[in-house]
Amino acid sequence: MSRRLSAFRRSFRGGGFRKFCAVAICVALLFGSGGLGTLSHSRPAARETLSRLGSRGDEVRRIQTKLKSLGFYAGAVDGIYGSKTQSAVRRFQQSVGIAADGIAGAKTLLYLGLGSSSNTGGTSSSDFYLLAKVIAAEARGESYTGQVAVGAVVLNRVESSSFPDTVAGVVYQKGAFSAVTDSNWSVEPTATSRKAAQDALNGWDPTGGALYYYNPAKTSNKWIRSRPVTITIGAHVFCK
Repeated sequence: MSRRLSAFRRSFRGGGFRKFCAVAICVALLFGSGGLGTLSHSRPAARETLSRLGSRGDEVRRIQTKLKSLGFYAGAVDGIYGSKTQSAVRRFQQSVGIAADGIAGAKTLLYLGLGSSSNTGGTSSSDFYLLAKVIAAEARGESYTGQVAVGAVVLNRVESSSFPDTVAGVVYQKGAFSAVTDSNWSVEPTATSRKAAQDALNGWDPTGGALYYYNPAKTSNKWIRSRPVTITIGAHVFCK
């Protein structure tokens, strides 16, 4: 379980979240009590909620960097949302089945792994959302353990030098997960798939470190069938 203790997974554990909440409460009390009186006459700038043609800044750089890592953008990472960035966003949106308007709004950022979702009763990382989404799409009908296992495979790939080093990179890697390109991808994560994602992030790996899985009833691929099997859970065979 040495790889399961990575900083990526530790960041989702309860201790860090509680510390974050404590700091947030202290900051809120400080503002509420007028503790930052020197700023009382300044109005904070509203945070841009989406990026579109003409936008500039760090968020645009993050979008360009992510799109470049996923193979959708070949231009300069300059923080300027020009026509090339707009076209790259539109191609990405088309590839994942969401409205292809060329605007990097909240949903597009979630799918890119750059946004956040509050659908679980609190603010969750978009990595969590993507992980829950791929579990819901790929492991529908599987047991709870089978759902956690699919999440574990995604995270094992993130930690492997043979795959992209982000959840979004792994999920959207060409040909990696068939559900990303079919109708299953339109299904929102369920409460069960979210819980399975959290358990996988907390370190539960029912697969024994597997990097692949397949349904033997649906594939005749000789290469995947030649991989060393770690365990079979439900309809999926997990392997390295």
